[in-house]
Amino acid sequence: MDKKRYYVSVQSGTIMESQGDASYELEIDATPDDIDRLKEVFEELENFDQASAIQTALALGIAYHNDESNDGYDYYLKEAYALINELGTKETKQHIGSMNILS
Repeated sequence: MDKKRYYVSVQSGTIMESQGDASYELEIDATPDDIDRLKEVFEELENFDQASAIQTALALGIAYHNDESNDGYDYYLKEAYALINELGTKETKQHIGSMNILS
């Protein structure tokens, strides 16, 4: 399959085909299958984000490092950046490398 350029915002969990559709942080070159994988990771990230918000609202005082929702969120955030790094342009790879999130 041929790869196509996409514009990704990890913050908002969006993947866009047109550069001007919305703000984005990173650029990738991906196949439709790659985009499906990234969408799945973003969905899991959103699920853990919502679970963490609900748990925080119900039980204040849980330490961040003792919260399974936060652990899941951290895991999928790293997964998202790892996949974006794999598919990323040279500039995207340099940016993610400078973040030291994948070490």
